[in-house]
Amino acid sequence: MSNDLFNAALIKQYDIAVPRYTSYPTAPHFHHIPEQYYRRWAQVSNQGENPRPLSLYVHIPFCSRVCYYCACTKIVTGNRRRAIPYLNNVIDEIAGQAKLFDRHRVVRQMHWGGGTPTFLDRSQMTRLMETLRGHFRFCGNAEGEFSIEIDPREVDPEDVAFLRGLGFNRLSLGVQDTDQRVQRAVNRIQPIQKTEAIIAAARQAGFNSISLDLIYGLPMQTPQSFQSTLDTILDLGPGRLAVFNYAHLPHRFKVQKQIRQSDLPTAAQKLELMRMTVETLTQAGYVFIGMDHFARSDDSLVQAQKSGMLHRNFQGYSTHAHCDLIGLGMSSIGHINGCYAQNHPQLNTYQERISAGHLAIARGFEPNADDRVRRAVITELICHFKLDIGSVEKSHGIDFAGYFHNELKMLAAMQRDGLIDMNDSHIQVTTPGRLLVRNICSVFDAYFQKHHQNQFSKAI
Repeated sequence: MSNDLFNAALIKQYDIAVPRYTSYPTAPHFHHIPEQYYRRWAQVSNQGENPRPLSLYVHIPFCSRVCYYCACTKIVTGNRRRAIPYLNNVIDEIAGQAKLFDRHRVVRQMHWGGGTPTFLDRSQMTRLMETLRGHFRFCGNAEGEFSIEIDPREVDPEDVAFLRGLGFNRLSLGVQDTDQRVQRAVNRIQPIQKTEAIIAAARQAGFNSISLDLIYGLPMQTPQSFQSTLDTILDLGPGRLAVFNYAHLPHRFKVQKQIRQSDLPTAAQKLELMRMTVETLTQAGYVFIGMDHFARSDDSLVQAQKSGMLHRNFQGYSTHAHCDLIGLGMSSIGHINGCYAQNHPQLNTYQERISAGHLAIARGFEPNADDRVRRAVITELICHFKLDIGSVEKSHGIDFAGYFHNELKMLAAMQRDGLIDMNDSHIQVTTPGRLLVRNICSVFDAYFQKHHQNQFSKAI
C-alpha cells in the first residue's frame, strides 16, 4: 500500500502551490460582509424540524514563546494578565452568539485552539467552559467530541487530569520533531520525556483520543533524524497523527525570517522525508486519511471516512459532517448555513467590536449556487477520494458532463497520468493520486483556475 501511495515521479510533476480546501471558496476570497448577514444566516439555520447540531471553535491566541515555523494567528507574551480582558470579551461574544441559535440545538463538537489554550489558568478555563455550557446545550461526553490543543511544555500531568474533569475527551499535542538540533533551530525545546509524561497522564485520565502533530521540512532535519522522530512517536502510540509540510514563507510570516534558508532540507531531501513518513506510518498500521492526516484503523476518523461522514473544516478533518460551526475569538472562522464568517484578526479591533455590543465579524462569503455545487464535489473528493456523479446531478439539478465540460478535459490528463479513474458514473482517486488530491480538487475550483494565486503552499 505505501509503495503504491508514494509515486515520486507524479509528485514531482504535480508539486505546485494549491489550496488546502478547509473551505470553498477558500479564505483568500472572503470579503467584507455586514453583521446583519451573519444574523440572517443564523436565523435561517434554526428553521426546519431538525436543524443541524452545532460545533464550537474557541480561539485562544496567546503563546508565552514563539516557534519560528509558526503561521498561526497568535500573540506572543509572557504577561499572563493579557488574557484577562480577552477572556471577558470572549465570554461576552459567547452570550451574543448564543442568542442567535435555537437553545434546543445540541453541541456535538468543540475545539479550543490557538495559540496555546492552556495559556489560560485553571480558573479562567473553568469560567470559559461554564460559560459555554451555560449558553449552549451540550450532548453527553460519550457522544461528543470535545478537544483542546495543548503544549506539553506548558502543562503537567495534574493539568491533564483537570482538563479531563473539565469535559474534554480529546487532546492534540504539538511535537513537530524530537531531534534537539531541529528543536533549537525552530526555538521549541521539548524533551521527549515531557511529551511521554503528558500522554501517559492523558491515558490514565481516560481521554478517548490523543493526536500528535509533526512537521517535515524543518531546518536541520535529515531523513535519518526524522526517521528517528517517527520511530519515537510510533512508540507512543497516538490514535491520530498529523504530519504537516513546512511552507517557508518569510515574506508572509515575519517570524520565519529567523530560519535560515540554507538550514532547510533540499527539495530532494524533503521528498525523501515525505516518502519515509508515508511508508513508516502505513507499515505501522496507520490509515492515510488524506492531506497530512493518519489514524489507526480503529479511530473514529477512519470509521467516518468508511461511512461517508468525514468532513473537512478549518481545524482539518472532522467526524461531524453536518454541524454548523460557530467561531469564537479573534480570527476564528464560522460556517453557518453553508456561509463563512471570520472574526477580526486584530486583537484591538476584535475587542472594540465586542465591547460595543456588536459581533466581531470582519469578512466572509455567501456562496452562490455554483459555489455550492463545486464545494460538494471538492468535499467528496478530499474526504472520501471518490465522487458519485449521479448523486451530484440529483442533489444540484445539473448535467455533470455539460456543467463541468472544461473540468473533465483537465481531468482526462490526470486520468492518463494515473491520478484518477473516471467514467460517466464516478470519479475515483487512485492510490497514488491520494497524495495529490489537492491538485485534483483544484480542477473544480473556479477561483483558483481564474487567478491561480501564488499564496498557497505546495502540495508536497
